Amino acid sequence: MKFHLIGLLCAIMMTSTLQAQHVNIGVKGGLNVYNVTGSNFDQKLGAHIGLLGHVHLTDKFGLQPEIYYSMQGAKFASSDNSLNLGYINVPVLLQYMFDNGFRIQAGPQLGVLASAKAVAGDTKVDVKDDFKSIDLGLGLGASYVHPPSGFGIDARYNLGLSNISENASNDYKNRGFQLGVFYLFKHKN
Repeated sequence: MKFHLIGLLCAIMMTSTLQAQHVNIGVKGGLNVYNVTGSNFDQKLGAHIGLLGHVHLTDKFGLQPEIYYSMQGAKFASSDNSLNLGYINVPVLLQYMFDNGFRIQAGPQLGVLASAKAVAGDTKVDVKDDFKSIDLGLGLGASYVHPPSGFGIDARYNLGLSNISENASNDYKNRGFQLGVFYLFKHKN
């Protein structure tokens, strides 16, 4: 509960600080290829969808806070069984913006576990109690926005930094690639 309160306070402070800045709001979505390190897991496909903001700090630097739902997890090696993890992710990316619409970006990400299910055939078991509710990570990537239209593409690697397992003998971390598209409403350079 403390983490949720801290996150809410940070969001309120960021919103009030950014009101004086040039802010673009947009939507985003795309594909995920995620894995959970630390055990015998394989990569799993998923999707993400949500909102983003883009704040011009200077002509070359911007801040991009996002909030999106992300389907993550992993497949168990040598079987059709899977671990389906759903997160509400909140990255805050610092971007360097080139004059041609390309951007490189990096920043911290807070993930809040929304669901966790182990799937074996037609059987689904809720395993949310086996995982921590908060996941801390780092996002690294690049994007391109077509300045006249506001449409863009984004490629990112999310590196999980915290152990997501409640079992102290496991060291599970989320790791994954995202490829997505976005649209900034009323985009201005």
